[in-house]
Amino acid sequence: MNCSKSPDFVLSGLSSDPEKGKLLFGLFLALYLLGLLGNLLLLLAIGANVCLHTPMYFFLSQLSLVDLCFTTTTAPKTLRTLWTSNGSISFSGCLTQLYFFAVFADMDSLLLTVMAIDRYAAICHPLYYSLLMTPCRCGVMVSGSWGVAHSVSLVHTLLLSRLSFYTGQEIPHFFCDFGPLLRLSCSDAHLSEDLIMALTGFLGISPLLCIIGSYAHIFHVVTRVPSAQGRRKALATCGSHLSTVVLFYSTVFATYLKPPSTARSSEEQVAAIMYTLVTPTLNPFIYSLRNKDVKSSLRRILSMKSSQD
Repeated sequence: MNCSKSPDFVLSGLSSDPEKGKLLFGLFLALYLLGLLGNLLLLLAIGANVCLHTPMYFFLSQLSLVDLCFTTTTAPKTLRTLWTSNGSISFSGCLTQLYFFAVFADMDSLLLTVMAIDRYAAICHPLYYSLLMTPCRCGVMVSGSWGVAHSVSLVHTLLLSRLSFYTGQEIPHFFCDFGPLLRLSCSDAHLSEDLIMALTGFLGISPLLCIIGSYAHIFHVVTRVPSAQGRRKALATCGSHLSTVVLFYSTVFATYLKPPSTARSSEEQVAAIMYTLVTPTLNPFIYSLRNKDVKSSLRRILSMKSSQD
């Protein structure tokens, strides 16, 4: 095999058995469509209800938008591969998918951090909340998150683009990811691996520490509330966010907080399915099923649709 800077790859993850492939195709398609529907409905519910035009729901709408893009980065190619049993992908296509995957994964992490800061401001400083979380500051926090996600993802992609790979190699994954590509490189990838690990660790651990710090302050304040009803009301908006944080970080850390050269393909794929497809699909339902304002807005939209029909 020739060592090349622009090779072609074959995505060979999940299953090579055509029968199992069709079964997995149905499962992935159902999850993908459910995720699209759930996130679109949540965006519609927030946009249609003026009462939901607050910082918390603004950040939630951004999370839904990112989740829509996140699943669309990997799911269509995976579905095509499962249906046709043809997982071929060019090097440029692989890097493009890798870049957008990294951007939206980083945005998920950063938005969860911004949402934790918002809950901290609302619960720990309620009298100053409207002054702290102004529309301008909310916009700056989100646009800053996009800038950081773009910059870090671009560095990751450029580091991989400098490596050489054997042509026609199989990637034991259902999408182009850092670990599998680094293991397939025919050039010295140690420096790139170390830099990617450092950036991934920094962008993974720093937001999580910020989330933990925010909730440490929140729980400290809540424990000082005299009534049990008051404590429950203060924490009512935190449960959905915490559920999403646990789902996202547990699967991401299981994959990325270890050297790519020591990771196992089967473990990577199971964790990747969770954070690229299952978690983004569950997020809108976690927030809508436990939120009376969102449910009320959805019922109003559906009733208007029924009356028009």
